[in-house]
Amino acid sequence: MTTDSNPVTGVSVPDTKLAREATELVRDTTSDLVYHHSRRVYLFGAVQGRNRDLSFDPELLYIGAMFHDLGLSERFHSSGRRFEVDGADEARRFLRAREVPEDSIRRVWTAIALHTTPGVPEFMEPEVALVTAGVEYDVLGIGYDDISAADRSRIVALHPRPDFKKQILGAFTDGIRPKPETTFGNVKADVLEHYVPGFERGDFVRTILDSPWPE
Repeated sequence: MTTDSNPVTGVSVPDTKLAREATELVRDTTSDLVYHHSRRVYLFGAVQGRNRDLSFDPELLYIGAMFHDLGLSERFHSSGRRFEVDGADEARRFLRAREVPEDSIRRVWTAIALHTTPGVPEFMEPEVALVTAGVEYDVLGIGYDDISAADRSRIVALHPRPDFKKQILGAFTDGIRPKPETTFGNVKADVLEHYVPGFERGDFVRTILDSPWPE
């Protein structure tokens, strides 16, 4: 597998037809914010995979990273599903159309669907674990010092993050505001509680107590 230019200490974006088509699709259908974030997620995830001596498929990790926030797009606002599932399904359609093996598709789908479910992906296949690791690094700064300042600077130079904290929170808000019910039991309820007046987060205890069971 060849790689494109601008390697980051031995980690580069796969230069395959599949990866190039994924890049083009994401470039054409998302904002600069999501594009650069998704590329950083791949690079940060790949560096962490290298540092942890994990054997992973760079192409599958790249597809998972590039599609992981696609479900925030306006065309999914009325889907009624979690944005993670919308992105995962789009990746599955993309990969099936190119006759990628089903086990590879399953890994990419799972990586995207679980990328906001902490405490689970790290115990799964490397591609699943590393998409979440890349997301947590870029968005939350988890394990910030696990990547060298030099690698971090190279990646951010390639894919800048101007005002990223506020910009990504805005993208989350816009993507899930139309379907607030999808935040029940996951971290995105925090986003709507901060930025959407009148939002009431689901209460797990209340849901149990108010269920139709008679006892």
